[in-house]
Amino acid sequence: MTASHGAGATGLDTDEERVARAQRLLIGLGAALVHRPFDTVVHDRLRSFLADDADDVLSSLRLLRQRPEDELRRRVAELCGDHIRPAGGRS
Repeated sequence: MTASHGAGATGLDTDEERVARAQRLLIGLGAALVHRPFDTVVHDRLRSFLADDADDVLSSLRLLRQRPEDELRRRVAELCGDHIRPAGGRS
């Protein structure tokens, strides 16, 4: 798997999108497990994610964590429409 710095329809690159989708899914599954701890459908969805998608998500997360801080700050500013200035930037 390679990191893609080209932005998609959401403005996120491939790795950013993969991690963001997984985070939303896992937060939802975690909440569902708290609310319905014995729901076998929720358990099956979690098992499916772990079996089918977790490795790719973890690879993307590792790649994102390797990015230098200044690149990450630029991406945040880009995605927020430049409303957040990089460290040391002028207002």
